[in-house]
Order: sequence, then C-alpha cells, then structure tokens
Amino acid sequence: MGNRLSKIYTRTGDDGTTGLGDGSRTGKDSLRVTAYGTVDELNSAIGMTMAADGVDEDIREALVQIQHELFDLGGELCIPGMAMVEARDIDRLETVLDAFNADLPALKDFILPGGGMAAASCHLARTICRRAERDVVALGRVEDVRPEAQRYLNRLSDLLFVIARVLARRSGHGEVLWQHERRPRG
Repeated sequence: MGNRLSKIYTRTGDDGTTGLGDGSRTGKDSLRVTAYGTVDELNSAIGMTMAADGVDEDIREALVQIQHELFDLGGELCIPGMAMVEARDIDRLETVLDAFNADLPALKDFILPGGGMAAASCHLARTICRRAERDVVALGRVEDVRPEAQRYLNRLSDLLFVIARVLARRSGHGEVLWQHERRPRG
C-alpha cells in the first residue's frame, strides 16, 4: 500500500468527483465508479453471508478467496488499463462451483431466495453480483474493460447460486421452491 490514510476525509469529493487509481478525476456517478462501487457492495454482501450462522469452513474459505479477488477486480475497474483478474481466477471459480454442485440434486423447479439467513444472504449477494455484471457491461460499451471482468462476475453469480443452495440444505431449512400452480388463474 503506497499511501496510508491518516485522515479519512479529504474534501476533494465535495464537488461530486472522485479520484481514480491512475490519479485522474471523474464524476461519482460515472459508469466506472458505478461498476466498482457495485463490486464493493457485492463484497460487503458476501461478508454478510459469512457473518451468518451455519457457514461451514469449506464455504467460508471459498468466500474469503472471492472477497480478495473482488477487491482486485475493484482495483482493476478503478484504474483504467489495469489487469488484475486472470483467466485462472475464472477457472478456479468453475472448479469450486463444480465441487459444490456435485452433490446437489438437479434443478427441476425455480428456487426462491430463502432457506435460512445464510442462504438468503447469499442469494442477495448473487443478485448484487448480477447487477455488478450489468454495470461492467454498461461500462464496457463506452470504455475499455477487459473481458475477464465480465466473465468473472458471470461465473461468480452462478457459484453464489450454488452456494446458496448448499447453505439452505446444510442449515436444515431446505430450498424454497417456486410454486407456479399456487393459485387459480383467471
């Protein structure tokens, strides 16, 4: 870490701009700031999942690694031209996803967010991940964004879905299945 913050407020953002990692300034509502801000929100949501009771060590270990990678991704998005997320990070997500998914039954119905606090929190992280992906896609339409950023978030949302399923089952709450025939139509 190059500079240590001894003072948290600088007042430089009072005009509605913020500093990027390359020293340039941009609006706090820019697509770039939105993208890395949503990645930061996702990281916080994953922290909430880990704070819930019933998160076993294998899941905790996977989520901590993801938090570090999300911090890297945020840095990549904050510094135009920076490359921090690599194809091997995406490959690792796929390996972890396959391992957690191996013991789950095949999906026959849609699953509603729920299944206990940890699972519900993980579902929330999944939806934030999807929003982060949309924000990165929007940024990529107007500025250069490496495809690894989008691919990482796409794969991560799948992994969070699978982890939510695992958490729901391990907690004993079970998965909440969508009941599409729950009421008469007409």
